[in-house]
Amino acid sequence: MQLDQRYACAYIFGAVCPARDIGAALVLPYANTEAMNLHLLEISKNVQKNAHAVLIIDGAGWHIAHELEVPNNISLLPLPPYSPELNAQENVWEYLRQNYLAGQIFKDFDEIVTACCSAWKKLIAETGRITSIASRNWLTIGQSL
Repeated sequence: MQLDQRYACAYIFGAVCPARDIGAALVLPYANTEAMNLHLLEISKNVQKNAHAVLIIDGAGWHIAHELEVPNNISLLPLPPYSPELNAQENVWEYLRQNYLAGQIFKDFDEIVTACCSAWKKLIAETGRITSIASRNWLTIGQSL
């Protein structure tokens, strides 16, 4: 019995702002420092004028590489090791997998990219979805609930 052992993958580099109910993403064929730099530029373009974004990152090598070129309107906030529950973006990934990307077999790389782009666009189009899945009540500071 022969098994098909070909595989291809794509990476969604995404970030969300629960306060503004928006997100910025790129679908790329690799996950490395170059891809992260492209992602940081994409986020930077979506930060409101005269605002500053704080991007929560985990310990992935491309998140912490010395070669990162962090735009002036973004600060990186590294999480402690083994604490994905502190990163609301993990809820976004879970939502995309459960609702749009799981249980599918793709013919080729282009079909994977198309599915990833479609999933992200559907997420962005759902008014209030990002706010609902990426907000943390315990993170609200200086505001009454």
